[in-house]
Amino acid sequence: MRLPARFRPSSRFRCPALSLLLAPLMLAALMVALVAGCARQAQAVDSREHAFEGQTYRVVSIDLKREPLTLHWRDPASGQPYGDINTLRQWGEAQGRQLLFAANAGIYDHKFAPLGLYVENGKVLVPLNMAHGNPASGNFSLLPNGVFAVYPDGRAAVRTSTDFKAEGRAAQWATQSGPMLVIGGRLNDAFVGDSGSLKWRSGVCAKTPTTVVFAVSEAPVNFHTFARLFRDELGCRDALYLDGTISQFYLDGSGYAGAPAFMVKPYAGIFAVFAPR
Repeated sequence: MRLPARFRPSSRFRCPALSLLLAPLMLAALMVALVAGCARQAQAVDSREHAFEGQTYRVVSIDLKREPLTLHWRDPASGQPYGDINTLRQWGEAQGRQLLFAANAGIYDHKFAPLGLYVENGKVLVPLNMAHGNPASGNFSLLPNGVFAVYPDGRAAVRTSTDFKAEGRAAQWATQSGPMLVIGGRLNDAFVGDSGSLKWRSGVCAKTPTTVVFAVSEAPVNFHTFARLFRDELGCRDALYLDGTISQFYLDGSGYAGAPAFMVKPYAGIFAVFAPR
């Protein structure tokens, strides 16, 4: 039996009391989602200021279990180098990705190409460089130099270039730089405690296979002090120097740390942590 129209429920029926009840619940759900998203980013990229022996450093820890650490040199569409962190950030935004962290990834040559091994998403774009003692290579020629690598299983490591070659293990992402700062818990023998060679310096270690630690000085320091920061303050058994003078870190929401803007020149490879927007 069909009910008269006046007794049939209307599709336009609204209950103000129910709407008032649901509104706080929807708002609470939205807040939970926002807090969860912020917590995820905060745990993936942890940025802190460290004071060590009268100097200040920006130290960034990356949890590889939460967000991948990647390397970027050229725009895959145009083939043009990104050159700077802001260009990479804008590229990420166009892909619907938010740049949480970025840093220049090591020493490069006069043609703005990585001077040593460079692996991007499993593809070797520059082979391992085992040439030694070339003064034109600057800090790269200070031995031993080394490789920072993230492997296909998502685990990271810092190895001397000799050890990396001997292992023969394919990397998913890798950059070669030098010199090594810390080797098996020992400072590089080439470093002098009272050296007057003071520069802004950046470096990296894999504190655990899934925890990568970056550091950049906020003022010029020598190699010996910078290496002791990694060993004695950050607890790294193997650490690699990335670059000096031009080194900067980008931190989402905080801007840049490291060398002043007027010192910065175009980069080759750039480390990045992206998250979906």
